[in-house]
Formats: sequence, C-alpha cells, structure tokens
Amino acid sequence: MKAAITTAHGGRETISIVEDWPDPVAGAGQVVVEVAACAVNFHDIFTRRGMPGIKLKLPVVVGSDIAGTISAVGTGVEGWTVGDRVLIDPVLREGTFGMIGETVDGGRASHIAVGTAQLVAIPDGVTLEQAAALPLAYGTAYRMMMTQGRVAAGEKVLVLGASGGVGAACVQLAKMVGAEVIACASSDSKLARLKEFGADHAINYATGTILDGVKAIYGKPRVTGGGGVDLAVNFTGGDTMKETQRCVTLGGRIVSCGATAGYDVGIDMRYLWSFEHHMIGSDGWSQSDLVALLDLIAAGKLDPIIDKIFPLEETTEAERLLEDREVVGKVLIRP
Repeated sequence: MKAAITTAHGGRETISIVEDWPDPVAGAGQVVVEVAACAVNFHDIFTRRGMPGIKLKLPVVVGSDIAGTISAVGTGVEGWTVGDRVLIDPVLREGTFGMIGETVDGGRASHIAVGTAQLVAIPDGVTLEQAAALPLAYGTAYRMMMTQGRVAAGEKVLVLGASGGVGAACVQLAKMVGAEVIACASSDSKLARLKEFGADHAINYATGTILDGVKAIYGKPRVTGGGGVDLAVNFTGGDTMKETQRCVTLGGRIVSCGATAGYDVGIDMRYLWSFEHHMIGSDGWSQSDLVALLDLIAAGKLDPIIDKIFPLEETTEAERLLEDREVVGKVLIRP
C-alpha cells in the first residue's frame, strides 16, 4: 500500500512516500481501517527529530490522529462491522504501552490495523475530517480546560500559544462555555484569524509583553482582588511562567499540559502564595473526553478549526507549515 514513512531521525528529508509498504491484516481482536484523514501534530515532528529516552524502530509510519471506515474485521471482534465510521484513540493503554504513529505504525497510509480498544464510534453529523482533528489537540485541550481547569461562563481566560492546535481548541472551548478570552500569538494575521474563531482580545507577544497586554485589558492583578485573568493556559513553559503568574488574579488558576519551549521553568513563589494561585497539571485525554468532543460536534456546538488538508504526497509540506508555525488550528493529510 501507499504510505509516508519516516526513515531516520533528522529533517524533513527523512520523509519518503512509498508504494509498497506492507498491507495491514486484521489479527485476533483487531480491525483494519481505511484511513480517510490523519492530522499532523508536533508530536510527529518530535518523533522525526528524535526524543530523548524514546527509542523507535525505524522506518515508521507516523500519524496519530486517525479517522476512517472499517474495511476488515478479525476473529473475536464483537460490536464492530465493516463500514463503521471510527475515530482511533492513539494511546495504547492495554498491554503494550505507547502511541500509534510512534511505537507502532500510524495513519499516514491508506490502511491501518488496530485493536478494538482503540476505536471510538463517530456519530452522525460528524465528518471524518472533524473526527481526525480531535485526539492530540482537542482531546488535550478538553481535559485541560473542562476536566481539570473547570473553565466557567463569565471567567476571563488567557491562552498562550493560541494559534496552534491545542491553543486554538482552548480558545474555542472557553468561548463555548461563555468565557471571555485573550488569545496570544506571534503575528497579527494569526490573531485576526483567532478573533474570527471567537477570541475577544488579542496580544501579539512579538511586539509587546503579555503582561502589559493583560493589564491594558483587565487591569493589574491586586492582592486584594480584581484585575488580571481567572484562568491562564500555559503549555509553553520556558521563560513564560513568571510572566503568566503576574497576569492571574487573586485565587486564579494556571493550567498546563506541557512545555513546548522548555521544561525547566522559573516560578515566582511570592505570586504563588500571596495571590493564592492554583497550578494545575493536565496529561493527555481519556476516551470519554473524545466521546464528549464528538457529541459536541454532532450537536453543532463545536467545529474543529482545520487550516489546510493535503494529499499524502505533500506530507513534507504539511509538516513544514506546522514546523514553521504558519497555520492556525489543524493540518490534515488525506491518504
């Protein structure tokens, strides 16, 4: 079958399109899914570059966010039939642990074999492309905003890195529940698009500080209360955490699911105790989070932001756009 394979750790030149990748076969308890769409994530780029402590068998078909239609069913499979539309949860939680598209072949191919534990039914009213946009970005954002961060109507929310897949999803989810959102990004064009998707305010951190932007909109946080935001979303890390602390109101929350700019961050303990901040971690998603997102789409309450869709042959360009941060929301590949 045709597939886009990552042949070695390195730059985008390690991506190759092949026509003779082995066709998957449904083993016991497995199905074969004809892939309709597969999202591109920074996780794919990190896999290509190589991640410390994670050893992969190369070449590998990357691509973790996968939606399609069941084309074959293995022995012992119950409750699933040929023709069912499914979203694949990429996290391997039973037996062998890891991630589809990392430790086992992923979705940048015409077909994929997966165990039934990975399958989530796609309801009517949800396209395969919308479903494929969900797990890594929207699943992570849903757990961070709703399950852990407990964002509520009327709250003031600050989202750092709002133009990426997770950040854009956070903006949408906060607006969906009735919060007021400040989106932060590195260009006016990205911020203009985020306003189209619901952001109330925008801060270009390439031309000014996030703290000055927050103070201009909501005022400086005070230890007696008032000013600043109720919830700050920071999965950037690096040198941004101290500034984020200074943007959060008395008793406010800071929630994080990662640290794309670096894990070694500085914390200003004075703000932590004097403003009684709550710092909340959020790790990935559960299948129930994915089901909740699919139901929101089916109900017309959420429409994932899909920036561009590429054919498999343009996988390298799809990664380039993401790597060079030229997109808002998700990029998909149609194998």
